[in-house]
Amino acid sequence: MKLTEAKQQFISSWGAFGTQWGINRTMAQIHALLLVSPDPITQDDIMEQLSISRGNVNMNIRDLISWNLVERVILPGERKEYFTAEKDIWKVATQIIRERKKRELDPMLKLLGQLEDVDGDKKDKETKQFVEMIGSIKKLGNHADKVLDVLIKAEENWFTGSLLKVFK
Repeated sequence: MKLTEAKQQFISSWGAFGTQWGINRTMAQIHALLLVSPDPITQDDIMEQLSISRGNVNMNIRDLISWNLVERVILPGERKEYFTAEKDIWKVATQIIRERKKRELDPMLKLLGQLEDVDGDKKDKETKQFVEMIGSIKKLGNHADKVLDVLIKAEENWFTGSLLKVFK
């Protein structure tokens, strides 16, 4: 497979995978393009290579920057803004986990904490069932939160080594 074909297939596939990770397809495709670009590129480059509008590029670049996956780069003597993605895939993965946790798990745990403190007779069958179910979901969420915190704080070599031991 030629490099241009492989690059296009990667960008397309990363876009499809991105929807599974909680980001839109175009945002993931821009991220993929920046991942495989050896040098920082401009909005115009992104528009041309992905055939998308300036507004779409601008909106998705801002989102990628807010996720701390992309940064603006100022090149001396250039007036245009350039963009680059973090190339360390371990940092990319942990940053995605960190953002998903902040946007999804943390609000869910907060809500479950509020729902757990329901008014009513704790001996009532319906109230008891509700409180027990909310408590079980919250317990699972708290375990997931702890696992994700460990993963985020872990060093790549430690994690890879631990994972390999599990599969041996």
